[in-house]
Amino acid sequence: MLSEDAEVVGWVPKGLRVSAALSWRFLVVVAALYVVVWLIGYLSFVVVPVAIALLLAALLAPAVQRLVKYRIPQSIAAAIVLIGGLGLVGALLTFVITQFTAGLPALQEKVNSSLEQVNDWLINGPLHLRETQIVDFVNNAVDFLQENQATIADSALSTAGTVGEILTGLLLTLFVLIFFLANGQQIWGFLMRGVPAPVRRRVDIAGRRGFDSLVSYVRATAAVAVVDGVGIGIGLWIVGVPLAIPLATLVFLGAFIPIIGAVVTGAVAVLVALVTNGFITALIVLAIVVGVMQLESHVLQPLLLGRAVRLHPLAVILAITAGMTTAGIPGALLSVPLLAVLNSGIKSLLQGDEDDENDEERTAAAHVEPGTDDTGGDEPPSYGSDKARKEPDPA
Repeated sequence: MLSEDAEVVGWVPKGLRVSAALSWRFLVVVAALYVVVWLIGYLSFVVVPVAIALLLAALLAPAVQRLVKYRIPQSIAAAIVLIGGLGLVGALLTFVITQFTAGLPALQEKVNSSLEQVNDWLINGPLHLRETQIVDFVNNAVDFLQENQATIADSALSTAGTVGEILTGLLLTLFVLIFFLANGQQIWGFLMRGVPAPVRRRVDIAGRRGFDSLVSYVRATAAVAVVDGVGIGIGLWIVGVPLAIPLATLVFLGAFIPIIGAVVTGAVAVLVALVTNGFITALIVLAIVVGVMQLESHVLQPLLLGRAVRLHPLAVILAITAGMTTAGIPGALLSVPLLAVLNSGIKSLLQGDEDDENDEERTAAAHVEPGTDDTGGDEPPSYGSDKARKEPDPA
C-alpha cells in the first residue's frame, strides 16, 4: 500500500518534479558561487597579488627550468631570473622616464601651438566666438577648481592611500613570486594532499595542464605585446609624434589586457598625435593602430596561442567584461588567463586520459616531500608542456 507522500508525488507531473529538482540544485550552485566570489572580493588584497605572481611565475618559470638543467640549484636559478627580470623592468622604466623628461619641452611647445590653433579656429572659424567668451570660460574653470579644493584634496589623499595599497600589493606579489619560482613543485604537492586519493591523480594532471596553458598564454601575450609596442612605436616615430617611445611602452603594457588594453592605449596615442601634430597625423596614427591590431587578431594570436589555449573571441569579450565589472582592472587582466586555465584543466578532467607515461612521472614528482628529492639533488620543476604529451583538443 502506497504511503500518503507517495500518492501525492504521483499526482505531480514528472516534468514539474524534474524542473523542481533542477531548480533547487541550480540555486545551491549559484549560492555557492556567490559565496566564493564574495570571499575572493573580500580577500582581494591577497588574491590579486597571488594571481599576478602566478602569471609572472608562468612567464619566468621556463627560464628557471632552463637554468636548472645546467645543474644550477633551483633557488639560485630563481634568484638569477628574478633579479634579471627586475633589472630589465627597472632599466625599461628608467629609459622611458628619461625619454619622457627629454621630450617634455618639445611636447609643451606643440601643445601650446595646437591650443593657439584651436583658439584661432574658435574665433575665426564657423563658431565665431568672441575672445571674451573664451576668457570667461577659462576663468569659470579656474573658479570651479578653487571652489572645490576640499574635494580635490580629499581625492588626492584617497589617491595617496591607493598608491600605498598598490605598493603593498607589489611587495606581496614579489614575495609570493619568489616562493613560486623556488618551491613551486613542493607547494603544488602540498596542495594535492587535500584532494581525495581516488581523484588525486586526475586533478594533478588537470592542474599541471592548466599551468601549461597558462605558460603558453603568457608567452604568447608577451610576444604579441612586444609586436604591438614596436609596430606602433615605429609608426609614431615615422610620422613625427613626440614621446613615441613612452607611448610605445604604454601600448606594450596595455596589450597584456586582451582587446581592451590595446584599444585604450592606441586611443591615447591617437589623441597625443591629434593634440600635437594635427588631424591628418592623427588619422595616420589611427590607421597604424588599426593595422597593428588586425595583424595581432588575425595572425599573431592564432599562430602563437596555438590549440592549447585558443579561446573564442566572444568568450574573451564576455570574460573581460565580467572581470572588469566585478573587479575592475585586475579582473580584466586576470579573467582571460583564468578562463584559459579552466578550459584546459576541465577538458583534462572530462577526458580522463591519465595513462600517459609523462603524466605518471609528473604525478610521482608532485608527491615528493617538501624539501626532499628522489635523486638527492635539485630536480627541475615540471613547468611547461612536454612535447611528447598529447594535449587535449579545444572545444
